[in-house]
Amino acid sequence: MISHGKEIKVFAGNSNPKLAEGICKKLNIEIGKSVATAFSDGEISISINEPVRGADVFIVQSTCGPVNNNLMEMLIMIDAMRRASAGRITAVMPYFGYGRQDRKAKSRDPISAKLVANLITEAGADRVLTMDLHASQIQGFFDIPVDNLMGSPLFANYYNKKFGPGNCDCIVVSPDVGSVARARKFSHKLGLNLAIVDKRREKANSSEVMNIIGDVRDKRVIMLDDMVDTAGSLCGAAKALTEMGGAKEVYACASHGVLSGPAIDRINESCIKELVLLDTIPYPSNKECDKIKYLSVDALFSEAIARIYEEVSISSLFD
Repeated sequence: MISHGKEIKVFAGNSNPKLAEGICKKLNIEIGKSVATAFSDGEISISINEPVRGADVFIVQSTCGPVNNNLMEMLIMIDAMRRASAGRITAVMPYFGYGRQDRKAKSRDPISAKLVANLITEAGADRVLTMDLHASQIQGFFDIPVDNLMGSPLFANYYNKKFGPGNCDCIVVSPDVGSVARARKFSHKLGLNLAIVDKRREKANSSEVMNIIGDVRDKRVIMLDDMVDTAGSLCGAAKALTEMGGAKEVYACASHGVLSGPAIDRINESCIKELVLLDTIPYPSNKECDKIKYLSVDALFSEAIARIYEEVSISSLFD
């Protein structure tokens, strides 16, 4: 018996309704009835149009752009569920916005990731389910349970089918030193060697490639990162790998396709042959890029939601 609620209900905000629908389809349930609108001055208004008393409620909402609107929408939905006596509230955040500000890099810097964690907890969430946090220590910013799913198994399955496991013509590359641990685990899943792009970032959304650690000459390179924002770092690393390192082809994958500013144009003009993203963030409707391919995370999140509801371990989903 589920002691915390008598039924499972999944609701969605406006950030990624297609993903929420996919999750509900995998769970064989209807998406919860709710409406998120705004007053004329921009204030967000939430209406929950079905009972949630005692239910195990999951709110699917990526805090992607417009970041502040989507964040407030989620916080207000959590508050509405709490005041409607939901049995347990889980914030399902496929993409956790403000995750890049996770420490004080210089004097008087905010730690915005901690602030957002506080807001989610104070709003009334009992649990958070997310994917590929920018920094793993963000889990410790919360005083409630956090399950951080990994996108690398999805990419590993994709590339094992595409190139075959342990293909000696391929090599995994970390686009920066900060992603080495993530890339190392990924390379083990593929049975490949690892190389590193050493770069220096002069300012936000700008970087200078300094050196390539490892031999990528005449190799098919697979770069792994947690997100692609303006794509400057990714495309710069790809250029260095081909021009400086002598790589044969460059493939890239990332969990979160923020794709802001000139990202699409840069990817179109780059030497990247294919960029694989997860659908934690919807593709920009006003842009086109034939190089971008999406893999869905609906099956992974639906399995995690089902296990959380049934009080079953989800540790096997991390492999």
